[in-house]
Amino acid sequence: MSERSWVFALSDKYITIAQNAVQRATAEGAAMAEAFLLSGKELSIETRNGEVETMKLAEDRGLGIRVITDGRVGFAYTTDFSTSGLDQIVQQALANGANTEPDNYHTLPRISEPYPALDIYDPAIRDASVEAKIKMAVEMENAAKQQDSRVKIIESSSYQDGEMEVSIVNSLGLQAHYQGAYCGIYLSLVAGEGEDSQTGFAMKYGLKYADLDPIFIGKTAAERAVRMLGAKPVKSQRAAVVLDPYIATNFLGLLAPALSGEAVQKGRSLFGGKIGQEVASKLITVVDDGRLKGGIASAPFDGEGVPTSETILIEQGKLKGFLHNTYTAAKEGISSTGNGVRGTFKGTPEVGTTNFFIQPGKVSAEQIIKEVNNGLYVTEVMGMHTANPISGDFSLGAAGIWIENGKLTQPVRGVAIAGNIMDLLGSVDAVGNDLEFFGGKGAPTLRVASMSLSGS
Repeated sequence: MSERSWVFALSDKYITIAQNAVQRATAEGAAMAEAFLLSGKELSIETRNGEVETMKLAEDRGLGIRVITDGRVGFAYTTDFSTSGLDQIVQQALANGANTEPDNYHTLPRISEPYPALDIYDPAIRDASVEAKIKMAVEMENAAKQQDSRVKIIESSSYQDGEMEVSIVNSLGLQAHYQGAYCGIYLSLVAGEGEDSQTGFAMKYGLKYADLDPIFIGKTAAERAVRMLGAKPVKSQRAAVVLDPYIATNFLGLLAPALSGEAVQKGRSLFGGKIGQEVASKLITVVDDGRLKGGIASAPFDGEGVPTSETILIEQGKLKGFLHNTYTAAKEGISSTGNGVRGTFKGTPEVGTTNFFIQPGKVSAEQIIKEVNNGLYVTEVMGMHTANPISGDFSLGAAGIWIENGKLTQPVRGVAIAGNIMDLLGSVDAVGNDLEFFGGKGAPTLRVASMSLSGS
């Protein structure tokens, strides 16, 4: 049997198991039932000084069943696909549902539209030998050390990949399956000169094995650490601030919870009641696209079987809408946006982002910097986890490179930036053409016209 035939046989088997679970649940009295089956494995390799330090292969496979009767939801999961195993979780889900409060917005999707055809499984990831993957991590280390003699310590040089199969069946006729895979490399290191030491990192995660370039990642991480050697604080002042794509993505991450329909309905979103209003600079457009070509979070359907879609959340500064799963959409009387996210078979779908990003502009990062007389190019922030996603307030340590007369000059460390994410977005006066993704979130270079810097 060819590998392709074997994959199809396996998917048929999983669909059959899910169908059996749903049939058992409805036979036992569930008004609606859904079975979600996930089979996945992840490989992670870490090297140090050219040798493998750790290598882990983790596999996980299981089925979650959700039952809905009279607005009451019950859920249970199992890794036992035998007849008795399925019987047991059906009974458990029904028993759990009997003890919940009724809520008539709980429902399951009935799907009539086709799923998008996506290229999200690269067989080269599976076909590449473990030795080739180890070699990639070693090559990153070597490239970094060869780039600059001041690279002293490799903190982490790692390769990672994973593949998954998702099958979902519900009692309203939905039946769907897909197979996906991803791969990535990551390097973090320390450069030193005299008493001074600075860190640097680089990464690349995506869907295509051939897109991984360990030499480029190694050199980039080394350059980022070395350019920060000799960093000092600057005086407290108001100045233009340029956020590199990684830092802009960090700030974008603050918005993700606030753009969830669930957060709005619970009164926990700073965007509540603002649809149609200006919430950012006209240069800012924020999108969530579950079917984005090459997107690491792309899939034909979400964790409920709803087709994924492109959802424009903020368009040219104006708030357009929120992300929804079937439940939050039912509460609003609208359709799900395909954002019922489910990272495991052990839980029910939550509202979450897929490929979540700020659309790129038309100017280069170099041009954005060139137009700044005095400002800070921010390449690192500390304390982002302390920012308040409900109010949008933040106070963060920052590091980067000072910009003077359009040129990057002195490395800077020991400054703080504080404000509110809404004010920051409203003050963006340039958006770069260099959109870069870090996992499922991405952003281009952003320039904020003026921010308060607390320094020496």
